[in-house]
Amino acid sequence: MKKWKSLWLVFAIALVAILGACSEKDKQESATQAEKVEPSQAEKSDITIENNGTTQVYKEAPKKAISLNQHVTEIMLALELEDSMVGTAYLDDKIYEPLQAAYDKVPVLAKQYPTKEQVIDAEVDFLFGGWKSAFGEKGVGTQEELETLGIHTYLHTASIMTKPTLDDIFADIRNIAKIFRVEDHGEALIEKMTKDVEDIRAKLPQDGEDLPVLVFDSGDKEVFTAGQNIMNELVTMAGGKNIFGDIESGWTTVSKEDAVERNPAVVVVIDYGETSAKAKINFLKNDPALKEMEAVKNERFVILPLSAASEGVRAAEAIQILAKGFYPENF
Repeated sequence: MKKWKSLWLVFAIALVAILGACSEKDKQESATQAEKVEPSQAEKSDITIENNGTTQVYKEAPKKAISLNQHVTEIMLALELEDSMVGTAYLDDKIYEPLQAAYDKVPVLAKQYPTKEQVIDAEVDFLFGGWKSAFGEKGVGTQEELETLGIHTYLHTASIMTKPTLDDIFADIRNIAKIFRVEDHGEALIEKMTKDVEDIRAKLPQDGEDLPVLVFDSGDKEVFTAGQNIMNELVTMAGGKNIFGDIESGWTTVSKEDAVERNPAVVVVIDYGETSAKAKINFLKNDPALKEMEAVKNERFVILPLSAASEGVRAAEAIQILAKGFYPENF
């Protein structure tokens, strides 16, 4: 009997030792797994963005952002970031209808740019500018100055470059999505915009020459028009040819005589501000020089809101409006 008791005692001790070893092994494996997880989490918490000559390091997603121009406001809303925004500013015209409900949740701080005091009072941690003026003398301060105040900034790159394309807009969308840790939203938005543009372009005539187009922003003594800004890309993708697309600048001024000589078949009227599109068309019809253009004689005008003519999420909408105006029989 004593012999059996001894055997059971040895067995019990061995079992305890085995279980202890297994427990220790599990702890070691858990620690190893934790070490494997930590680097990826650290990488995700630290995001570096190069923008307009500045280097911005984001340790976490901004929580109190302000968008400073309409087209970048619409980018943020399209990425469903309204809950991370404490304000917007500088509305050019009506907000993009699908984004109206989200826009209504965000305070409008100013008709144009907010003051530096408003920005500081809102305890902002991120400012998104659409035009250079946002961080200029009449804006909220330089990017470098704001960085010293602990405020991250991003200037929309596609809006300040020559000859931007849809891919350049997509690059900005990806950067904002990355900063706010909503990369999936960014890719989904880009995928939808790409498909919408492809569907529109599939309806365009596949042969023949592109229509010569004048983009008319404004002008009294001279014509303020599009050179190689995003309108050049939008007009081209809609089956037109920007008659001043050879000028290597964004928005540019040309003479009335040059516009008449290049004789556009269609005029795209940019609609915003106090001077209505109707008033601009009346001006074109009554101007001694510009009324001689084929487009004016045939009353071929396409009205495009400035917000759709900017480097934002409304590219497909803009191309749709232009394409319908250029080739109504195809739509």
